Amino acid sequence: ADYEALHKDYSESIDALQRAIAVLKKQAYNREQASLTQVSALRGLSLIPPEAKKAIDVFLAQDPEEGLAVSAPEAYGYEFQSHKIIEMLEKLLDKFIGERTETEKEEMNTQHAYDMLMQDLTAQIDQAKQDRTEKAATKA
Repeated sequence: ADYEALHKDYSESIDALQRAIAVLKKQAYNREQASLTQVSALRGLSLIPPEAKKAIDVFLAQDPEEGLAVSAPEAYGYEFQSHKIIEMLEKLLDKFIGERTETEKEEMNTQHAYDMLMQDLTAQIDQAKQDRTEKAATKA
């Protein structure tokens, strides 16, 4: 049950990060507030670290029109800030994919160990039944 909940959290976080990154990359220059819902949705995910949530809040607090209404050098500054957010989200995405993969490997190893134990115990039970049957036949 813990594995399933953790795996679901990772999968939801990875999906949300992928969508948010796609939105930011697609609309790097002219973003309307409504298009940032994918990014703002990241704040509600439990696996997103507090420092990343703070960076997302700062990013969302910026006025998208502000970067477009100024001269070219300042527009590059706005673009760079978007790039930093995208980089941070991509690092989180890579981290979560790695952690989810590690969790999946651990679960597979745990399941394999359980299966081997059950196979061994079943074999012991079968052998004990066979021994009992043989002893009963010998006594009779």
